[in-house]
Amino acid sequence: MAKQRYGFEWPTLVLLVACYALWGIGLTLGTGAWLPLGIVLVALAGAQHSSLQHEIIHYHPFRDERLNELLVSPALTLAIPYGRFRDTHRAHHTDENLTDPYDDPESNYMDPRVWYNLPGWVRSVLLLNNTLLGRMLIGPVVGQIAFMGSDWRAIRTGDRSVLVSWLLHIPAVLIVIWLVSLSPMPFWAYLVAAYAALAILKIRTFLEHRAFPDYKGRTVIVEDRGPLALLFLNNNLHVVHHAHPGVPWYALPGLFRERRDAFLERNYGYRYASYGEVFSRYLLRRKDPVPHPLMPSPLDAAAGAGSMAATDQEHDNAAGSDHGNRGIHPF
Repeated sequence: MAKQRYGFEWPTLVLLVACYALWGIGLTLGTGAWLPLGIVLVALAGAQHSSLQHEIIHYHPFRDERLNELLVSPALTLAIPYGRFRDTHRAHHTDENLTDPYDDPESNYMDPRVWYNLPGWVRSVLLLNNTLLGRMLIGPVVGQIAFMGSDWRAIRTGDRSVLVSWLLHIPAVLIVIWLVSLSPMPFWAYLVAAYAALAILKIRTFLEHRAFPDYKGRTVIVEDRGPLALLFLNNNLHVVHHAHPGVPWYALPGLFRERRDAFLERNYGYRYASYGEVFSRYLLRRKDPVPHPLMPSPLDAAAGAGSMAATDQEHDNAAGSDHGNRGIHPF
């Protein structure tokens, strides 16, 4: 991904300070006033912090990447090592591979040949996970289990970068646990808040990519200007972000307004008016199948059907693959 500079990126720094302030207020004053209020504030701060981590991954706000990463090093949601988020997300930005369960680490699809070999109860869980309500309720734990399983296989096969990311995650989690221990918030309540933060993030990732023959048509536009747009740092304008990954979050709306018709032509009109529309359409309904619809399945008469077919060797190795049998990403 190319690095682009936009001068002194003060909006990102201001928001980062506000995010940590909200987190601290939630732990202390919010919890002291009313525990559910504290949980809500900490959850919102955790979701915002994950969005800011995403911004850091794209080389904002400073030129020094190590300084950028230091700004978001505490693991407020506890679940995902920053290094793994960084590495998998940068791999995800190879747009030609979007949604491919082998080559897109953030794909929510599965290889059909893996899908049809899963136990029935696992398929039922994943089908529930493909409704918006299911994605929010069980998606964080389903994604975490799959993600950690994938990383464990990578570590066992000698991937040192994955191991290092998890080792660095330990102090990032411990500092958060220590700060929580100094606050009036019970640790169980903090776990609820962290889970809620991940559930909120699932709203954004639920439909930001779809299976589509032309990779340019796989990325969504949600023309939402409400609080979720701020919480997601305008990544609801996701095709704009993928077309210009070096543009900071606060410049995305202006860029979209200037070239709205061009972006909607680029993504073949894959658009929703707001997150309200997304909730009304998919809260209890599945938007997508779990098995990738453009890959061949055991039910296909022609072995070569589908425009994103994996090789026979990939299918043979699917049971041990880091991606083909995952179909889930924790964010």
